Amino acid sequence: MERHFDEELRNLKHRLLEMADVAQEMISIAIRSLVERREELTKEVFELEDRVNHYEVELEEECIRLLSTRQPVAKDLRLITATLKIITDLERVADQAVNIAELATYLLKEPPLKPLIDIPHMATLAQRMLRNSLEAFVRHDAALAGEVCRDDDEVDRINDQIFRELLTYMMEDPKSITRAMDLILVSRNLERIADHATNIAEDVIFIEEGKNIKHHLRDEELPSSI
Repeated sequence: MERHFDEELRNLKHRLLEMADVAQEMISIAIRSLVERREELTKEVFELEDRVNHYEVELEEECIRLLSTRQPVAKDLRLITATLKIITDLERVADQAVNIAELATYLLKEPPLKPLIDIPHMATLAQRMLRNSLEAFVRHDAALAGEVCRDDDEVDRINDQIFRELLTYMMEDPKSITRAMDLILVSRNLERIADHATNIAEDVIFIEEGKNIKHHLRDEELPSSI
């Protein structure tokens, strides 16, 4: 019975990673649609959203079943309850990717406002955070999760930089306001994706160490690989 429960937990984690792969793909395609100015790519993002929603329902039902039938304790209980939260974060990451794709459909109807450099860079960082948070989850690596939490500051810095630059465009040319605002919203959605990756990293630390590090976190409270 014990070994069967372990297998159920492994399967739960495997399906969660499948959901994460789809969400990651949605981000990549949404940013490509914007950078490559290919509106047809946005349709792929919208289609993939249904798969993420299906995973969300399936995995939530499985978590509830395991909680009610297995009555887990200690680390197993933390794993399942944290998985429920991670499912929600991944679904919201997918929503953020859809938002970016929707913004791209508007932006691609107008001439480019500026070369896109910071936004793709910000997307790469946010995706790396998401990938590392999930790798930390699989490897039970609280130190890697701590790195993800620290990386969030860099994404926030780039988000602020993008806002300041686009604000300058709007002040200099009122005709740029709509496009600049849409790009600010793209940046904001990427910043939210990084926040969700941070949430997952915090959940990993909770699973592995039973420590809640949310809210007004000090660097010295983060696990370190040193």
